[in-house]
Amino acid sequence: MTTTEPVPTGNTYDKYASTNPIEQRMMRGFFGAFDTMLDAADRPHTPRRILEIGVGEGIVTQRVIERFPDAAVLGLDLPDDDLADDWLERGLSCVFGDATSLPFPDDAFDLVLAIEVFEHLPEPARSLHELHRVCAGSLIASVPFEPIWRAGNMARGRYLRDFGNTPGHINHWTNRGFAKLIEHRFDVRSTATPLPWTMVHGTPLD
Repeated sequence: MTTTEPVPTGNTYDKYASTNPIEQRMMRGFFGAFDTMLDAADRPHTPRRILEIGVGEGIVTQRVIERFPDAAVLGLDLPDDDLADDWLERGLSCVFGDATSLPFPDDAFDLVLAIEVFEHLPEPARSLHELHRVCAGSLIASVPFEPIWRAGNMARGRYLRDFGNTPGHINHWTNRGFAKLIEHRFDVRSTATPLPWTMVHGTPLD
């Protein structure tokens, strides 16, 4: 399911900084799965060129920089002056751009990240093609697992008029459905389901 609604930038709700103990536990599970996939992407060669699309405020980007301190890490998101201020404050290297037309040459990056991005993209297949084009090593991508994501929102009293759908979520996948999308361009090496997300690690198909 896709629409042509505008793609939002930044976090509608800052789950990374939540003080709710349940949400904190969920984020530990999320980052545990993410770190495991970063370990897999570190073999057989440590990535030296890393791209994250949909970088938002840069929380994940900072984690990646700490994990790969010798790598050149670049973030990309849609134009947003507030995000640019966040990047400057965090000392991040980020640019404005569109996931459907990445301003980079083929095979430019050893590791490409799309964390909590595909649910926002009006043209996910076209964006996946671009990620495949610039990826020479590994892709790690994640999306919320619906309808558990919606149920969680409603339980917290959020977005009730939209039946728990977070603003800007225009695509909705099951765990298997998201893996099948990625399989169009990548060999899926592993999947993880830290509640309530789906996370995939893959390598480019020829």
